[in-house]
Amino acid sequence: MAKNIVAAGMAKKCSVQLAYAIGIAKPFSIYVNTFGTGKIADKKLENIVEKLFDLTPSGMIQRFDLLNSDLYRRIPRTLFLDKYPWEKTDMVKLLKKEAGK
Repeated sequence: MAKNIVAAGMAKKCSVQLAYAIGIAKPFSIYVNTFGTGKIADKKLENIVEKLFDLTPSGMIQRFDLLNSDLYRRIPRTLFLDKYPWEKTDMVKLLKKEAGK
């Protein structure tokens, strides 16, 4: 999420923190910090992240292909980290569109 925000040009630096409670699928807290480099308010980015990303456990498992154990066996042996699902910047267009509303 943070990498997509930076790739969309919405900030030069970004951190996204999610907090979950047992038994509740969606995070009860989403915190975006652009460390003063954001082009739009961090609070607005929090709302955009909540709207565009499926932050439920099943959504995260699906998005990041977390059940693909072969993927995780290869991680220590490769330098192509940008090929992994969590490194993709595939939400840039949607983020820009949503920020423009």
